[in-house]
Amino acid sequence: MTRLGEARGREAEALARGLLERAGLKVVETRCRTKGGELDLVAWDGATLVFVEVKARGSGSHGRAEEAVDRRKRERLTTAAGAYLASLGAAPPPCRFDVVAVEFGSGAPVLRHLPDAFRPGE
Repeated sequence: MTRLGEARGREAEALARGLLERAGLKVVETRCRTKGGELDLVAWDGATLVFVEVKARGSGSHGRAEEAVDRRKRERLTTAAGAYLASLGAAPPPCRFDVVAVEFGSGAPVLRHLPDAFRPGE
């Protein structure tokens, strides 16, 4: 990833975090590395542990940001989430996978939160 891409990714994650926190979620991890891979954000929504994938697109990009969370990406996220849960060492809480799409254009970024965006094995 280029420096510009890395900076844009961090900006998208910060925007997503703010969106989630305003919606009442409590973010507990950012860019969490596990044996199974990286999780962009991990948050609590009440008693539900939420694994959040943040996807950003710039103006002129093809397709919507959330379309980049394809089958392969979902499998990697499921593996990373499993490793995270294993590290907790307790019975796993209810969990879900959300996606926050961030579209950068000429104006203010547009954010879309997709709760329960996919289920493991889909």
